[in-house]
Amino acid sequence: MKRHFFALAAALVAHPALADAPPALTDTETAAPTLPEIQSPRERATLENRILAERLDTLMPQIMQAEGVDMWLLVAREYFEEPVVATMLDAENMHARRRTILIFFDPGNGKPVERLTVSRYGLGGFFAPAWDPDTQPDQWAAVAEIIAARDPRRIAINSSDLYQFADGMTLSQYDRMMAALPAALHERVTSGEGLAIRWLETRTPAETEIYPTIVRIAHAVIGEAFSRRVITPGVTTAEQVQWWYRDRLMQLGLDPWFHPSVAIQRQGAKGMLEGDEVIQPGDLLWTDFGITYLRLNTDTQHLAYVLKPGETEAPAGLRAGLANSNKVQDFLRAAFKPGRSGNEALAEARAKAIAAGLDPSIYSHPIGYHGHGAGPAIGFWDNQNPDPRGSGPIRPNTAWSIELTSYAAVPEWGGQKVDFRTEEDAFFDGKTVRFIDGRQTAITLIPSGQ
Repeated sequence: MKRHFFALAAALVAHPALADAPPALTDTETAAPTLPEIQSPRERATLENRILAERLDTLMPQIMQAEGVDMWLLVAREYFEEPVVATMLDAENMHARRRTILIFFDPGNGKPVERLTVSRYGLGGFFAPAWDPDTQPDQWAAVAEIIAARDPRRIAINSSDLYQFADGMTLSQYDRMMAALPAALHERVTSGEGLAIRWLETRTPAETEIYPTIVRIAHAVIGEAFSRRVITPGVTTAEQVQWWYRDRLMQLGLDPWFHPSVAIQRQGAKGMLEGDEVIQPGDLLWTDFGITYLRLNTDTQHLAYVLKPGETEAPAGLRAGLANSNKVQDFLRAAFKPGRSGNEALAEARAKAIAAGLDPSIYSHPIGYHGHGAGPAIGFWDNQNPDPRGSGPIRPNTAWSIELTSYAAVPEWGGQKVDFRTEEDAFFDGKTVRFIDGRQTAITLIPSGQ
């Protein structure tokens, strides 16, 4: 399997969409970026499998040793994949088949981690088949035999009350496993919460290298949406732009991981205007948009202003409002420290922003295999206080959506309070947080055409 890793660099160079990727981890966002080339399904599968091989070969031993676990057992069923197993299936196996059981065993002494599948079907060569139904018809008995033969100190299963990503073992599967397992091994069964979170949240060098292209695609599609190619002021509704996103992604062969949001803030109007509201000159537009590509997700919120006739820029109060949100981003980025909890980062960033005279709300989250990814939350839009979900440690080599807002009175709108929402994807290397493909520092301008 090592050959997959060594071939990865060649694959990254060989494909134009990756060879022409923007510089990795830059704070400068390109205005109206060009859409990178989208890979074919076969090209995507090749790259996804190579990255999976690298993760299994290099990351799995690291996290098992870090968590002090020598056996990890995962169970999924067809069309009912648990979150971790879904990320371990090769690109040709889109779903678990019947009951898919994966077992990782670290024998110690520097020996490779065993990767076994107790299933009727193979998994692309990533896991060694370890069950012959003709010899042992009972799948769970076969699992028990494998475990007993290796005599692990700790048998981790995915069970967690706090994190949905680590709670994939269903009650029925747990009951079947425990019934088959020798009683002497029952006390060795433990939660694999730490393993699940580390596996999902950690980004490898190869993933970090391709992430800028993925985020650039999202930025390019937002750039199209916030332009006269899509929006005709006085005609186009917010809802029409939402469905344009869906149509555009279908054309590109990409998937959204949530339905895009588009809303309007308008002088004299309360809150966000949505749905069939027609976009007008003088409106401040907001969008929230995310895609899934090469198994990784993006999550972006940008602002645009529809110029009134004769205007060449957004009102100063709106420009200052976005700058305020950029300042909150910087306070939050500076609060990242390895081992610090999400709650601690939230408290520090909020305190510094408030001391600077800002009115912030921070609700940032990890991103990667899931849009709202595994790892500690940093605030919630409806809770700016410590939360159990933010109690976990911030770790290096993790990706984040720096999602937040700041509120400000806009003089040109008669002192109306405006919500300056922003969200950009970033990477924490253990020392600094850098944006993956820049961040919005200037409100996008849409000509009125009048």
